[in-house]
Amino acid sequence: MSSRKAMISVIGASKPSTKGLALAESVGVELANRGAVVICGGLGGIMKAVCRGAKKNGGTTIGILPSANPSEANSYVDFPIATGMGQARNVIVVSTGEAVIAIDGAYGTLSEIGHALAAGIPVIGLNTWELPSRIDLPIEIIYTHTAAEAVDKAFEATLWRKNRHGANK
Repeated sequence: MSSRKAMISVIGASKPSTKGLALAESVGVELANRGAVVICGGLGGIMKAVCRGAKKNGGTTIGILPSANPSEANSYVDFPIATGMGQARNVIVVSTGEAVIAIDGAYGTLSEIGHALAAGIPVIGLNTWELPSRIDLPIEIIYTHTAAEAVDKAFEATLWRKNRHGANK
């Protein structure tokens, strides 16, 4: 059994609603309380709010940046990863997490949701895009209404994924 901390990606709008900011900060607090590492795009909006929440409770944050300049990370990022890849870094943001929590969001968030679902990574939706259900898809967004519920579902999803794919050694 691995003692590695859970790694949860949080994605969302760079220009979010007030509600989205509050939800993101609460998600960060909840993730830190459970010892998870927060993975995000490292910039402003939802990314900054989730990092701020995590840091309030002693959490660890990783920001996967679109630029090659680590100093562009928001002030709550512990480990900035400067990719120089622009929006292509979205694949890395979602692939690094064992589950993804999507909050608010515009087209960048929608692309990240698509990449995560296509890779079989569970996506928890919190005040975000609502996609139509399709019977032929193996996984769909799990919609929630509160930060605590989103984090609960993310942890449940990581356990499901580990059981499905085998525990990390």
